[in-house]
Amino acid sequence: MKNILLELKDISYVNKKNLILNKINFKINLGDKIALLGKSGSGKTTLISILNGTIKPTKGEVKYFNKKYKELDVNQKQKITTIWQDLRLIEGLSAEQNVNCGLLGKRSFYFAFKNLLNISSFKKAHKYMQLCKIPQSIYSKEINKLSGGEKQRVAIARSLIQESEILLADEPFNNLDPKLITLIKNLILNHENKHTIKTPITGLVSLHRLDLLDGFNRVLGIKDGEIFFNVERIKLKKSHLDKIY
Repeated sequence: MKNILLELKDISYVNKKNLILNKINFKINLGDKIALLGKSGSGKTTLISILNGTIKPTKGEVKYFNKKYKELDVNQKQKITTIWQDLRLIEGLSAEQNVNCGLLGKRSFYFAFKNLLNISSFKKAHKYMQLCKIPQSIYSKEINKLSGGEKQRVAIARSLIQESEILLADEPFNNLDPKLITLIKNLILNHENKHTIKTPITGLVSLHRLDLLDGFNRVLGIKDGEIFFNVERIKLKKSHLDKIY
């Protein structure tokens, strides 16, 4: 029997009288690597926001570890982490401070205070920054002084340092060159992980590039807020893609 981590039942979401998501149903099982495909504006970001509990659906039910979000304890909520398309980095903090912020939910207020004063140890943050090929020369630079690709990798390192069980990622490969895409993809999909770090074993990643589908075991196709297909990667056909593009 499969271990269901997240489940959406008849989820709909209305924003300012606009129907953004309509009757969404699917499950995320332990170990799933799901690619979410769809055009810009199809509802991918909203769906991810509902999956991580950031927004509540207008209708339907979301279950996390067979519980409603309000029933989850702190440890269960920390099992889910998100890489946002807009990154949501903190201006005014350095690259290493932003990565370290990924630990704040698991540490004390005293740790957070030391982190902001820049007197806390960044040893763990640096480890994840190195894995994401972030050059040491920018560790102490403020976020607003970094390039788009550098910011992208900082956001990814910040998510990975949380050592969560489930990773939700909204277009995480933006601003990355092909070599870095391969490296980051292997990290977030837990493929060929030869490092002494814990990476998520379950993930849902929204994509706009079909050439990045290798390594995923399932593919969801969304259009105009509706799921048009939910198939195994090896069974994906052009006829499926024609429904959403």
